[in-house]
Amino acid sequence: MRPRVLVYHPSPAAPSDTGQKDPSRASLQSHSGCRGLRPTGPTSPSGQWALWPGPGSSCSPTCWPPWSSPASSCSSLSCRFADQRGARAALSLSFLAASVFYLLLAAACSPALPGVLLLFASRLPSPFMHTLPAAQMIITDLTGPEERPAALGRLGLCFGVGIILGSLLGGTLSTSCGIHCPAIAAFMANLLGAVISFTCIPAKTKEASVDAQATQPGLPKASVFDLKAITRLLLLPSVLPVFLVKVASGFPSGLFMVMFSIISMDFFQLEASQAGYLMSFFGILQMVTQGLVIGRLSRHFSEEALLRASVLVFIMVGLGMVLMSNILHFCFLMPGLVFSLCSLNVVTDSMLTKAVSATDTGTMLGLCASVQPLTRTVGPTIGGLLYRNFGVPIFGHVQLAVNFLIFLFLWRKPMSQKGDKAK
Repeated sequence: MRPRVLVYHPSPAAPSDTGQKDPSRASLQSHSGCRGLRPTGPTSPSGQWALWPGPGSSCSPTCWPPWSSPASSCSSLSCRFADQRGARAALSLSFLAASVFYLLLAAACSPALPGVLLLFASRLPSPFMHTLPAAQMIITDLTGPEERPAALGRLGLCFGVGIILGSLLGGTLSTSCGIHCPAIAAFMANLLGAVISFTCIPAKTKEASVDAQATQPGLPKASVFDLKAITRLLLLPSVLPVFLVKVASGFPSGLFMVMFSIISMDFFQLEASQAGYLMSFFGILQMVTQGLVIGRLSRHFSEEALLRASVLVFIMVGLGMVLMSNILHFCFLMPGLVFSLCSLNVVTDSMLTKAVSATDTGTMLGLCASVQPLTRTVGPTIGGLLYRNFGVPIFGHVQLAVNFLIFLFLWRKPMSQKGDKAK
């Protein structure tokens, strides 16, 4: 394996490969659009300083996992802050932290400044950048149990729209004005999101009875950094099985998606532009499924039935991944994979928020939001070892085996929502 190199070489501006209304959804679209605006790929600051392995070594970037893990572990603390201080404070803090992130990222694009140092410093605000869980908490507080899956799905649709529009705008700006322009535009958009959150989001979205329950006389006031309370919440009998199913069922597909950029070029023999088109199709399919399909299904089927269906489809997709040999096969598998991912995330989020008291919905959503960053942290290492030693079929074998065991578990032990809630 050749050693890593740290060489500055300016790269030409090129488009990035990335991408019922209420204030919370509008501000979330602003934030997700900024994620699409963020420079990535060959036009990003990390691409300019070539912080990548040399030829013949693993191709996955390793700069961000040490920073992703603390950020993901702070997700539950950030959302517990939303439970304690209100949705307005949480969203405003998240947008301000994102503004600092993009400001440092824009500064890293300047040749006159220490770009590598600023690039790593830009990750420092990450523990406070949890806009999506905060917006999910607002939707959870303002919707009833029956409407919650559809509302969370529509929120995911808004997030996807922002990602796609941001990617298009980011590519246009980086081509016409340089790679620093998308970061500056994202900085301004996040400031706008902070203003919208501060002026339009209510200070408290929970009911008055819930606030009274949270501040009962004679009880010590809960702390934002009370890790014992978070652990006790996670270990509730009605929470732990659902959370473990959420983590275990989605982990094999998460490994595959983390490695997909390498698999698309090495196994499917796709060009970078073709892989980008495929991921755009994947994103659009995910938006349609979350925004239109999951909500309608939730009106006709129980959450437990949808959870079993998602695991069953995961099993079939895993079997297909074992047998697939070209990109056409993967395109046939993609709708099933997207349905399983969307239904698993939306349904388990809804079930977990119903399993806890209304004062802890933000903390629970923060725990749910920490699953994906942790997968991205350990995924490149585990996925790289599996792919190098066993090839693409191993991802199908793992997905098939894990979800088959989960399906047997769900069949023998139904996920009842009648468990004790956190007091």
